[in-house]
Amino acid sequence: MVSSRHGLVADAALEVLAQHGSRGLTYRAVDAAADLPPGSTSYYYRTRAALLSACVQRLVEDDHAELDALAPLITAADRTALVRALTEVLHRWLTTGRGRHLARYELTLESVRRPKVASALHRSGTDLRQRIAAILARLGASDPPRQARWLVACIDGILFDNIAGANANQPLDAADIDAAVRDLVHAVLPTCDADRAPVPNGQ
Repeated sequence: MVSSRHGLVADAALEVLAQHGSRGLTYRAVDAAADLPPGSTSYYYRTRAALLSACVQRLVEDDHAELDALAPLITAADRTALVRALTEVLHRWLTTGRGRHLARYELTLESVRRPKVASALHRSGTDLRQRIAAILARLGASDPPRQARWLVACIDGILFDNIAGANANQPLDAADIDAAVRDLVHAVLPTCDADRAPVPNGQ
């Protein structure tokens, strides 16, 4: 079990990654960000690889906590509930959670040269897609694994474009996010009879 102090250090490391990038991730910087005495980070995580792995694990925990909160909102075949829930999550990730995703991008670059980090990120991504697929299956998706893969990929694209990509200086407002999510959900889920407009008599 990870101690609260381990978690504090991992959170501080994510903050450093977000603010200063991978090159700025030093033990001294993490100690300062965590407001801990010098040498604390190296005590809890002896190597850089261990510290990076702890960062990935912290992100995984956050991701699953988001889905744990999301799942109860979708208890019936209701696409509107899914749109609303995903819109809230995406808005949070683009605002208060922006730093976490900047840190995730830094870890993704690190994973190119660190197989253990790459493996942890891959497992996390697979687990999340499986959970999204289960939600889509309950909502009537015809091919949940495939549709979950592309739904998550599209959301990842929106995040990157608006956090570190070409539109990073043009933040989306709530209406934009809602419209984008609505388009994505309607693209991956079949149109139900209840969603169709009634046809007037005589037509």
